[in-house]
Order: sequence, then C-alpha cells, then structure tokens
Amino acid sequence: MVSNLFPLTMTDCVVRRQGKTVLGPVSLTVDQGGPTIIIGPNGSGKTTLLRVMHGIERLSAGAADWAQNDQGRQAYVFQSPIVLRRSVADNLRYPLQLIGVAKAEIEVAATAWLDRIGLSDIRNTRASRLSGGERQKLAIARALIRDPDVLFLDEPCANLDGHATREIEALLQETAAAGTRIIMSTHDMGQARRLAQDVIFMIAGKVHEKGAASEVLATPGTPELQAFLNGDIVT
Repeated sequence: MVSNLFPLTMTDCVVRRQGKTVLGPVSLTVDQGGPTIIIGPNGSGKTTLLRVMHGIERLSAGAADWAQNDQGRQAYVFQSPIVLRRSVADNLRYPLQLIGVAKAEIEVAATAWLDRIGLSDIRNTRASRLSGGERQKLAIARALIRDPDVLFLDEPCANLDGHATREIEALLQETAAAGTRIIMSTHDMGQARRLAQDVIFMIAGKVHEKGAASEVLATPGTPELQAFLNGDIVT
C-alpha cells in the first residue's frame, strides 16, 4: 500500500527520565519502504525510539510529526505479548468490534487470520494458555487485522525458540511484501540481516549510524558498529 501517513519527521527529539537523558537528541526522517530494523546494545534506547515514533512516549524536547497524524493507522506489538482474558478468536475479533465492523465481516477476518497463523484448531482456547510463540503470533495478528499502514514491534522474537522465530519472521516478511511498513527492534543480528531493508544503530540513546542494511551491516562506517557486529561489548 502507498500511505500518506509518511514521512515521519523527528526533529531534535529528547526523552528524559528522572533527570537523565535516555534518548536524544535524535533527528531523522522515516519514509515508505523498510523493513527498518533498530539495533544496538541493551539500554541504547531502541524501545524508547519506537515508542516516540508511535506517539506513546512523552517527549521532553523536540517533535515527532507524521505527514498525517492518524494513530489509528498504526499498531504496536510489545516484547512480552499482551493477550486478553478471552478466547484466541475473541482476541482477534476485539479490535474490529471496537471500530464497529459488522459481525459477519469480523468472523470472516478472524477466521482468515486464525488460518494464517495456524491457530484455527484452538480458536476457542483461552489465549492465556498459549505458548510464548503462539501468543506472539496472536498479538501480531491482532495488530494486523485492522490493516495498519505501519507496524512497530519491540523485539518480538525475544526468548522464543527457532521454530517460533521462523514462523514470525515469515509472517513479517509477508506483511512487508503486502505493503505494511515495519519498524522493529531486535537483539538478533541474524534476524536483522534476514529482515532489514535499512538499519538504525543506536548507542547511549542516540542514532550512531543508519542506512541501507546491505551497506551498513556489510561495511560498518564506525568502529562502534563493527565492534557490536563482532559481538564485543559496546557502551
């Protein structure tokens, strides 16, 4: 899809907590394209940057402006998947019920997504009983069922096994190919190489390097990124 939501323009964005700067200043522009993968050591500001982009993190200074300010066309999936205390199918129905979609349309969409993520056989099971991988697939499907223009994901495969990670990556690749803009953080460099069209590398709350994944990951422009890709400790 071509979205008039973009570009997102971030200008001198700063987030401070308890007198400490945890992000910024960050200035960058996010256009159509992607997937964009945000990498960096723990505590580098990856999650805070995602939250600022999505508009759920309060800025201490600066501005983050979409070309068209419509948060309803965005979706966010947390590292620890949040599921409602209801059935798997009801978790998928809920976002469409909120916006008044007709019941028949909701059932068609929910059934299609249950098939797509391989949870049809347990559609009536309480979502709280799902495995970690199943919960994350459900959380992603629930975010996508409203067909957002952009999907933010905060390390969606953290603590998942290889099989679940492979399934989620396939789902994200399909989603990106269908036109949804994906912006995602990860600690897994193999995953970054498999998914990224472009990369943002963060250190100490700042964007240290960014560019096309084929260039940034193959020929890092700074010693810090080279060290990080080598598995060294970077602060």
